Amino acid sequence: MNGCMANDSLQNTRRLCPPRVYVENRLSVSYVPYYLPCPEIFNMKLQYKGEKPFQPVTPSQYPQPKLLEQKPTELLTLTPWLAPIVSEGTFDPELLHRIYQPLNLTVGVTVFAVGKYTQFVQHFLESAEQFFMQGFRVHYYVFTNDPTAIPRVRLGSGRLASIIPIQGHSRWEEISTRRMETISQHIVERAHREIDYLFCLDVDMVFRNPWGPETLGDLVAAIHPGYFAVPRQQFPYERRPLSTAFVAGGEGDFYYGGAVFGGRVARVYDFTRGCHMGILADKANGIMAAWQEESHLNRRFISHKPSKVLSPEYLWDDRKPQPPSLKLIRFSTLDKDTDWLRS
Repeated sequence: MNGCMANDSLQNTRRLCPPRVYVENRLSVSYVPYYLPCPEIFNMKLQYKGEKPFQPVTPSQYPQPKLLEQKPTELLTLTPWLAPIVSEGTFDPELLHRIYQPLNLTVGVTVFAVGKYTQFVQHFLESAEQFFMQGFRVHYYVFTNDPTAIPRVRLGSGRLASIIPIQGHSRWEEISTRRMETISQHIVERAHREIDYLFCLDVDMVFRNPWGPETLGDLVAAIHPGYFAVPRQQFPYERRPLSTAFVAGGEGDFYYGGAVFGGRVARVYDFTRGCHMGILADKANGIMAAWQEESHLNRRFISHKPSKVLSPEYLWDDRKPQPPSLKLIRFSTLDKDTDWLRS
């Protein structure tokens, strides 16, 4: 596989390079080389020519940024590390469309439809066709253990859907922890040749208003709708030091949702690979983080700051009333029986 990829002529001179591995463990962790289910993934790295390796932020403590710091009805627009916080009223959609449209970009989307979650695919795709990245090429990657259950949805010009079979698992926790591994492998094997940006989204959600190029960035995170107005001491971080997802009491910026993240395809590869390595280390030490992949995602966003942050209007929960601080809802999770879906 490596030989084939080395010979590919990739758009934007994408190529695979040997990894520079950053280990972010506070405690010594036993390492079992023969245990790793996909050791070849760690011998690969996507990188643009001339791009300097991204350096993680060293652990430090500083005041928590607060999304509602100014007024209860006004959202913060800039993080302390100068990343924009995107919300309605902070950008001109027509201007951004004119800027990004000539770049001829292709935006990828991954969703996982495993078990009973296949019932959400049609609603997700139909709403995405109405609101997601209109005027741009889009490639949906639907990972499923039951390809026959995925409905055919009429797609617009320049928009594709690929159904990718994956193994099913009896426990939803196992499905969750495998997601980062599957995405990173898919980028290496295929997606890096097909797309420029990639968003990793949950399938049990629906688009309700336009989602456009204002969301594009090197590394993009979305603030969780349940914790945008509480102090970080109440964030459901992994608090056990044995886990590689451990977050100390004075650390953290926002609590990010695992249902929405993305960025340039090479940066998403680095990000998901790093999360997957942490999950493997935890499994080798007999521990599972409190919120599985979301715990590792939050740990990594502390040291690898997102270059753009999406406000909760890009990740809302239909069970909650819309607060005055959010002018509209663009993407939200459906009200559903989670216990039944995971049974």
